[in-house]
Amino acid sequence: MENEYYKTTDLALCTALVCFGYAIDSVEKKEGSGRVTFYIKRDANLDEVVSKIFAGELLVHPFLFFNNLKTVKTRIYNTEE
Repeated sequence: MENEYYKTTDLALCTALVCFGYAIDSVEKKEGSGRVTFYIKRDANLDEVVSKIFAGELLVHPFLFFNNLKTVKTRIYNTEE
């Protein structure tokens, strides 16, 4: 199951992945730290998309990113600890 999901604590990366059509499967809050881990179901292209995001090879429209950022933050705040 460990390889079934991509895990990240990076809010910007998670938001960019949502912009490219990936869905957040679950959000895990770390007690007392304020940090969250996002779980995104892997597919054959996910690792390549992540690499291209970090390399600056994929661009996201600013309004799309901002709107998805609000959605991702909603997932954080509406997840029970």
